[in-house]
Order: sequence, then structure tokens, then C-alpha cells
Amino acid sequence: MLDLQRLRALHAVSVHGTVGAAATALGYTPSAVSQQIAKLERETRTPLLEREGRGVRLTDEALQLAETARELMAIMERAETGLEERRGVPAGRLTIAAFASAARGLLPGALADLAARHPALDTRLSEVDPHLSVDLVAKGAVDLVVAHDWDIAPLPAPAGVEQAVIGDDLCDLVVPAGHPLAGRASVRREELGGERWVSQPPGRVCHDWLLRTMRSAGFEPLIAHQAEENPTLAALVAAGLGIAVLPRLGRGPLPDGVVAVRLDPVPRRRLYALWRDGTSRRPAVRAVVGALRTQGDACLVRATHQP
Repeated sequence: MLDLQRLRALHAVSVHGTVGAAATALGYTPSAVSQQIAKLERETRTPLLEREGRGVRLTDEALQLAETARELMAIMERAETGLEERRGVPAGRLTIAAFASAARGLLPGALADLAARHPALDTRLSEVDPHLSVDLVAKGAVDLVVAHDWDIAPLPAPAGVEQAVIGDDLCDLVVPAGHPLAGRASVRREELGGERWVSQPPGRVCHDWLLRTMRSAGFEPLIAHQAEENPTLAALVAAGLGIAVLPRLGRGPLPDGVVAVRLDPVPRRRLYALWRDGTSRRPAVRAVVGALRTQGDACLVRATHQP
């Protein structure tokens, strides 16, 4: 009989793409995941992983097994949901994936509140790229995700996935303290032609928002520097290397030499919690969504009073 934990490890590799990423998602070491799959290969007498460059590729047989694993995990999930629903108490493990600024500015308070109120609930948080998270919950790799969208790119909810709005995160224009705009109460987008920008790399929603928004204002933004993390973008602004648009959630105090200015109209991104509809009845899911909304109200209300 095939071992479910070994199938779970294979499924994680199929979803996350590498043994290392699968190990992080499962809370194991890469060696442990490799051992589970090696044992599954011996059980099935079938090669499951093939080396491909620095990574691995699932064989056709492995892909079939991974789909079987997904179906078995869905059955287990329904069974666990039914039991938890009958008990009426949030309990068991619930895995959460969130993008960086939500993991920093939203989740610590929400998870601390859940731990105090529901000691039988074991929440596990992973920080993931926002463009990956919805697919992870749809495929059963995590139980719930916190994601966001902007007005230019509404968040799609795949079939079988439900969502709830947590709140809106406002964004500011940030400029060097000596910049001519630093003393302004607000700035219109049309006034920003000719500026040098620092931005997240192409493929990120923030980068796409900047391009589309400035183009609609009548000019092509000159993106001089690119970085993944908002603190790095703020450091580049502090060094006088450009201006940027930064969300408020999880931003923390701006470094010396950086001034936040209201951009008119104010950019905003909407935060969501998403989970599979098969788990909607889990008291754990309802408790986590409630905690996220409560914490989101507090964080986002505080954010509107910055700078």
C-alpha cells in the first residue's frame, strides 16, 4: 500500500517545482523529502524524478501519482473538515502563505491572537511571491493564502477557491528629502514626467502598475533601479537615486532622507484571504479569516494615518 506522507512529498515537489521549495512548504529538510520520494520509488519500482539542470523533473508516472496524491489529500481534507465541524472548535494544522509585506505587517498580530484564543489550532506561515500564492491554494499545497491585487490587475479566484476581502492598503509616493516635491502636500500623476524611478522588477504587479499608470498620464517612466523588497527601494530613494511608490502595510518607519507625499489619486491595493471551498466549513478557516479581517482593520486604519 502506498504511503500517504510519501505521496504528499511528491505532490509538494510537483506544485513547488523543486525539492528545496517542497521541503520549505512541508516543514521538512530537503534530505527528508528526497528520502520520502526515494522510498516511494522503491515501493512503486518506478523512477519518479529525473535530474534537469540544477533541478528535477517529474516523470510521467510521477505526474500521475502526484494527481492521485492530490485526490487523496482532498478526501482527507473533507474528512478532517467534517470532524472539525462536528466539534465546532478551531483545531489542527492550518498552513498559510502570504506575500512579504502582509507576512510582516498583518500576520504576526493575527497569528498571535489566534494562538491565544484557540490553543488547539496550529497555524503555519510561509512567505511566498504573491503571483504564486493563488495557485498554491488551488492545488492544495497550502490551506489559505493572503494575496493582493491592484486596479489594473484584478485578482482571479480559480474554480473551487473562495475569497474574502481583508481591506485596502494605501500607497504613497516617496521621494528624497531634498527633492522639489518633498514639501508638497500632494502630487498629481501628470506632474511626474521626467523623474527617475526605483521599482520592483518586471512581472511584479507594482512594476506593471507603475508602467500603465504613468503611461496613462502621458509619459514613459524611466525606471533606473529595480529591487524586490520595499526596504531596499526605500534605501535607494534615501540615496537620492530616484522616487518610488510604496504601500504602507508592513513598511515601518521610512529611513532618514525619505519623505512620503500623497499621490493624487491615492494608489491602493486590495488584500484578500483565499481558501478552497471544500474547507469553508472548517472552524479553523473561519477563525483565521476573522482574525485577518480584525487585524487588517487595525493595521490598515493605522496605515491611513501615515505619514
